[in-house]
Amino acid sequence: MAEIRIRNTEERIQGEENVRAFLDQQEVLYEHWNPAKLSAELQNKFVLSAEEKEQILATFDEEIRDLAQRRGYQTWDIIALSDATPNLDELLKKFEQVHTHTEDEVRAITAGRGIFIIKGTDDVGYFDVELEAGDVISVPEHKPHFFTLMDNRQIVAVRLFIETEGWIAHPYEDPAFQK
Repeated sequence: MAEIRIRNTEERIQGEENVRAFLDQQEVLYEHWNPAKLSAELQNKFVLSAEEKEQILATFDEEIRDLAQRRGYQTWDIIALSDATPNLDELLKKFEQVHTHTEDEVRAITAGRGIFIIKGTDDVGYFDVELEAGDVISVPEHKPHFFTLMDNRQIVAVRLFIETEGWIAHPYEDPAFQK
């Protein structure tokens, strides 16, 4: 279940309803899908064949199509990252810069853990959303954020897009941001 850490105060927000209420106030969509739907063999597998990626998409097809219909997403895929991913550290450097997009950034975590760092309202500042299997988040367009892995450096997620070529990051310089 997702957990939030507000960086300015070190306050932690736990529990699905509390997390959802906080993220609603920050205009960030949060949902939870049943991660147990996924076969046990794929729940802890982070190097995936094309067939395994298709199996994950098929498992969550109903949830994906429902979210896509409600939010206007046109295409989706699977991203799998782990220490076995070629050039993982270089890839993470690209992700770990505060940026914005001209469309939502959506992740539905199917295995592993990850974290979004998001710029909230002025009274909140930056906050971390720690995600695990079953958590679904949509950071709205133009909202400064970045995504990275947790200490275990393993994640599989469904990504949904409005634009068929995927999202493009626009750097967001913020002297107030500190890692």
